[in-house]
Amino acid sequence: MSAEQNKIVFAEPPADFDWAGLEDDKKGITPGEREKMEKAYEDSLTSIAEKEVLMGSVVGMNKKEVVINIGYKSEGVVPLSEFRYKPDLKIGDQVEVYIEKQEDRGGQMIISHKTARVHNAWGKVNHALETNEIITGFVKCRTKGGLIVDVFGIEAFLPGSQIDVKPIRDYDQFVGKNMEFKVVKINQEFKNVVVSHKALIEAELEAQKKQIISGLEKGQVLEGTVKNITSYGVFVDLGGVDGLIHITDLSWGRVSHPEEIVQLDSKINVVILDFDDEKRRIALGLKQLSPHPWDALSADMNAGDKVKGKVMVITDYGAFVEITAGVEGLLHVSEMSWSQHLRSPKDFLKEGQEIEVQILNIDREERKMSLGMKQLAADPWADIEFKYPVNSRHSAKVRNFTHFGIFAELEEGVDGLIHISDLSWTKRIKHPSDFCKIGDDIEVQVLEVDKDNRRLSLGHKQVEENPWDVFADTFTVGSVHEGTLVGRNGSSFMVALPYGVEGTVALKHLKKADGSKANLEEKLPFKVLEFNAEARRIVLSHTRTFEEGDDAAETTPASGPKRASRKAEGADGGGQSASIKSVNDKVEKSTLGDLSVLGDLKNKMEAGEGAPAVKKVKKAKKTVDETDEEEA
Repeated sequence: MSAEQNKIVFAEPPADFDWAGLEDDKKGITPGEREKMEKAYEDSLTSIAEKEVLMGSVVGMNKKEVVINIGYKSEGVVPLSEFRYKPDLKIGDQVEVYIEKQEDRGGQMIISHKTARVHNAWGKVNHALETNEIITGFVKCRTKGGLIVDVFGIEAFLPGSQIDVKPIRDYDQFVGKNMEFKVVKINQEFKNVVVSHKALIEAELEAQKKQIISGLEKGQVLEGTVKNITSYGVFVDLGGVDGLIHITDLSWGRVSHPEEIVQLDSKINVVILDFDDEKRRIALGLKQLSPHPWDALSADMNAGDKVKGKVMVITDYGAFVEITAGVEGLLHVSEMSWSQHLRSPKDFLKEGQEIEVQILNIDREERKMSLGMKQLAADPWADIEFKYPVNSRHSAKVRNFTHFGIFAELEEGVDGLIHISDLSWTKRIKHPSDFCKIGDDIEVQVLEVDKDNRRLSLGHKQVEENPWDVFADTFTVGSVHEGTLVGRNGSSFMVALPYGVEGTVALKHLKKADGSKANLEEKLPFKVLEFNAEARRIVLSHTRTFEEGDDAAETTPASGPKRASRKAEGADGGGQSASIKSVNDKVEKSTLGDLSVLGDLKNKMEAGEGAPAVKKVKKAKKTVDETDEEEA
């Protein structure tokens, strides 16, 4: 920049000023007169003090500086950049300045226009807030969430939501412009000011809204502009007043998001559903402008028809299937499968899946429809008496436990109950979970079929021979067998006998020959006092094995010549003892329900291979049943 450009331009003096006369006057002035004149001059100057704001006049300016006269003996110089907000500044304009210092080392007064503006700005801003005054500001730049505005020389914040009544996506279009605002908030502590341009527009629109709403009627169709789209609906500008189309009023069908139906800034026709004069709320509808899909549903569609549809929504209790656009039916989970074990609908279907269903019920007035899917497959109970006749045997899968038994599934939709008493011939089962696990395969026999009530009675123990029919000839009253004390049940004790059978013995019958009492886990000979096959009860006594003389001793499995004699007798006298011993040797770890060899024993006994002989049987290892009793 040249020196000519930086030259300060001052106001021109009058053309007829008499400079020669001024010099002549100076020659004739005495010192007293000069002092008097200087005093009069100083009195004519403005009295100023530092740190105050005064008004001054622009007397000169160049590309960098502005010279301001405030009526003091020297002028002040202010950078032109402080007048950026006022590009039309010219000589003669009155401006405010802040006296920072009356004179510096060079005798120059230090002033600031910017500081003066800030000093006075807070007073003006507070006054504007109190009086709701409309002020003008300069938009300096864009910032996060809004714009920075110069108001009276201080920076104020204009939030993006306060620029206009409609959402603004391009803030840059306002930068560098002068706009009118209202002061809406001041933080005195942090010196923050918030302004709003929207407040000015809202005041004008409020009168328009009252006029528009006063003319609204329910059912009226208007054209509007899509102003905003949310997850729950669409806001439509009706020409100064906004209305909301809820997502459920966009379409007769299901809508995941409003963007599927409308686009931002698009023109649409809407119908007035409801409005509130006081709250200025207007409810709009879009789907109401088209006929209801149920009204257009074919009259030939009736219950029993097979139709195709699309799975729209899956709930805990079923699925909603769209038959045609806007017409849905409920497919309850109980209608998805013939199985009586209700599972989650998500095990059968997926959202968006195309399926075929049967209409179970249709109510055109209520606009409801119930659907079924299992009806498209054959009912497994239709010929149940032929597929699963009484006494037939099958393999089933354990599905569920109750305290009274097990529900086992023979096939999809066909379940039966195995009562806890039909699980085992010999085991004492407290809960079905002690016998098997859910998901196990189990052999069953059909005991009873109730087609009308869809009930099957099953048994597991019936697939095996009833061992108690065999035991009647084995554990005869008076016979002696070796057993082990395994537990106590009230006043009686449990005795584990051969073949996994349990008997009971009273405390008084546990007295030993030497007068002592038997202990748990002790092996002793026991005599059968009572055998009841129906009640599955065997009553025993150890004391009777030695209290009844020689006969008892002969029947007691003990060592000695008589034992050897009985062995020979058993071998020569019909082989009954040998048959029992053969069975006993094969069932060291089996329960009664698993003993297939007992059938052979029964057949031999029925063939008359000899009367039951009493002998010492082989010591049996503890069975699973006995171990369960010990743990119990």
